[in-house]
Amino acid sequence: MNKLSFDKLSALSDTARQSPRQRMNHNIHSELSDTIQRLAIAMEPDTYIRPHRHLKTWELLTALRGRFVVLTFDDNGVVIDRAVLGESESVIETPAGGWHAVLSLDADAVIFEVKHGPYAPFKEEDFAPWSPAADDENHKVLMAWYRDAEIGQQWSGC
Repeated sequence: MNKLSFDKLSALSDTARQSPRQRMNHNIHSELSDTIQRLAIAMEPDTYIRPHRHLKTWELLTALRGRFVVLTFDDNGVVIDRAVLGESESVIETPAGGWHAVLSLDADAVIFEVKHGPYAPFKEEDFAPWSPAADDENHKVLMAWYRDAEIGQQWSGC
């Protein structure tokens, strides 16, 4: 039996706070080559999840601790759906090829992700071309926009 204790979630959050990216994951799956990837991700509010997509897999998310804004976008950066995991929604699934982003609303928040594997690092074409890169200071403006972005609104801050 593979377990993920509340103590492990706390330790994961502690590590995330010390990380430059303000997030840290704990894999439940054994190998990066596993066909189903399952992981807990501790995310602090300052972590930037650039809008991205997975062309070959859906992605399922649920909040283990805290709240998360999850946005999905069309190709032009218009919000087509919004959920607040841990508040109004318990589980969401983004379809394969869907642009999406996540914002942690709370310190010590942990989200659980499930998607098809094997693990593949992101390539530049996996990121929304209208979104700022992590080393672009405009990403902070985008993150602030995530918090209140509504369906039908378009990101145009770059």
